Amino acid sequence: MEVTTDRSPLSLWVVTDGRAGIENQALGLAEALQRLLPSVITVKRVRWRAGFDKLPSALKTDWMLDPSSDSPFPKSGEPWPDVWIATGRATLPLSLMAKRRSGGKTFVVQTQDPRWRTSDYDLIVAPRHDGIEGANVLSITGSPHRVTAERLVEGAVDFADQLEHLPRPRVAVLIGGKSRAHALPAGHATEMAFSVCDAIDAVQGSMMVTYSRRTPEEAKSVFSFEMQSLPGMIWDGTGANPYFAFLHFADHILVTEDSANMAAEAASTGKPVHILPMVPLKAGDKFARLHADLRERGAARPFDGRLEPWTYAPLNETERAARAILQRLKR
Repeated sequence: MEVTTDRSPLSLWVVTDGRAGIENQALGLAEALQRLLPSVITVKRVRWRAGFDKLPSALKTDWMLDPSSDSPFPKSGEPWPDVWIATGRATLPLSLMAKRRSGGKTFVVQTQDPRWRTSDYDLIVAPRHDGIEGANVLSITGSPHRVTAERLVEGAVDFADQLEHLPRPRVAVLIGGKSRAHALPAGHATEMAFSVCDAIDAVQGSMMVTYSRRTPEEAKSVFSFEMQSLPGMIWDGTGANPYFAFLHFADHILVTEDSANMAAEAASTGKPVHILPMVPLKAGDKFARLHADLRERGAARPFDGRLEPWTYAPLNETERAARAILQRLKR
């Protein structure tokens, strides 16, 4: 590998399909590198033309990209980036093209388990619960993300008037939704709301509720209806997103079990993380492995209807992954 860190700043390219949950993994890793070493981050968003998207990665080439995509490679005469960080199925063939076409000048990092030619990337940063192993694999708890103490403080500024005077303990409730593995029907959402309301009422606290793009509208409506008797804030999806502010002001964080990203982000705060059960749609232990990992780290416990505090060292897996990249670059 020809890349070195003796020149500054590093050029970091983040390559994704533009979906926020996916992009935040690669971007969070790039930002962690930038905090360790002066770097310039360039984001590239790509998607494949209709008809080519479902082709196997081995059959794809860059002329199949949709014209709305950013150009994923340097133009003639332009330098290749020092580090290429990509995530998501759409980026897999592009990552290996970048490694080959750069002649080894670009260090190629893929987040998540690519499930294709896993030994060919310079480094794979994958959740431990994915169960992937190899000499070029770094397993971390959860996925890389953008949550840092500094970013939470910044995100809290615009919501301080609404949140900092709420009764404590303040409870952030992060609700996901339907996925291949979990569902959130209205009946279950109602039962969940009853349980969460009772727990917050028992400690005379307040709530800060936010939903994901996957939360069914009916579940959202019944959950909001049951929670509205408590002091606090329910974000309706309009205006500025209070997610970082919720994490900052929270004394407890409740997360539905369908979201690995939200659980890992919550665990980076050092605050008690309670896992809310959902309705399983299929057998499998991927999420069970993640929650077991978080329990072993002292970060998370299943929600048992009580809001008892505990402490643990905040998870800082994104920075650990960034340091591993720099170590490999220096080699």
